Amino acid sequence: MNGTWIGLLGMILLVSSWVPQTIETIKQKKCPLNFRFVLIYVTASSLLTIYSYFIGDWVFLTLNGLAALQSAVNLYVKLRYE
Repeated sequence: MNGTWIGLLGMILLVSSWVPQTIETIKQKKCPLNFRFVLIYVTASSLLTIYSYFIGDWVFLTLNGLAALQSAVNLYVKLRYE
């Protein structure tokens, strides 16, 4: 397991940091984050998800996939309701 648990812990902490913001965004139908930031974050996380798949790193695949999903929710709300 050579340190995989460190990656798992980091993944859980990083993904969980987006959860409160995503829940608030869904409830209020308003995303206070800067549009460019969210757009870049969705794009970067999506590209890193693809890269993680190619190199076979499931920790980073999961991390970036979940980060892309949560930031995509924020982007959707920003585009749809603002």
